[in-house]
Amino acid sequence: MKIGVIGDFNPVYLSQQATNDALDHSIYKTQAQVQYDWIPTVTIAEQLDVIKNNYQGFWIAPGIPESAAGVLQIIRYAREHNVPLLGTCGGFQHIILEYAKNKLMLEDADHEELNPDASNLVISKLACSLVGQTGEVFIKQPSLVSSLYQETAVIEQFRCSYGLNPNFEVPIDEAGLKIVGTDAEGRPRIVELAEHPFFIGTLFVPQLSSSNANPHCLVNAFIKQIIST
Repeated sequence: MKIGVIGDFNPVYLSQQATNDALDHSIYKTQAQVQYDWIPTVTIAEQLDVIKNNYQGFWIAPGIPESAAGVLQIIRYAREHNVPLLGTCGGFQHIILEYAKNKLMLEDADHEELNPDASNLVISKLACSLVGQTGEVFIKQPSLVSSLYQETAVIEQFRCSYGLNPNFEVPIDEAGLKIVGTDAEGRPRIVELAEHPFFIGTLFVPQLSSSNANPHCLVNAFIKQIIST
């Protein structure tokens, strides 16, 4: 079994290196026969069929992709074909962007960091940057995420400055991409797709909280879902 990590790997980028570490922690913990590869985003369009055939799950990595279009192709494929998918930080943002474009049919939906002058900014700058912040996340029940954490409130690490534009919170949630984790003010921090076996996005970076002794529960569950599919 193979996981495709969708992103343009930079070894000096802490959140990306932590992605590798978290996968290693959870693979060891679960004793799963799973490998992972980073897939550069500019290669996706030409190799999409090969990628679909070779990978049984996808992690949409933190970072600004060279090809946002390629990232959205993978997210749409995973969403429509029940392929396990986890997206963190930038991955959370692109999960929402793909859903807005292809489920809400907002073809001009855009991301403020990538296109600040766009007219329909579904992903917008947060009122307060979360880069380097640690914060409490409140988890809604019932949800898949609540069953994985077995907690109603958790502490996680953030490295993001952009999130879901408040104007789109209700349409996104009502269309099926459920907001299942928030901060104390109710701002979205976790989304999951209803009726999908594993399709979760976190604005925080769970891999930064993972260790050999305590792999992160979301990463463990992601791997378990892949090997059971």
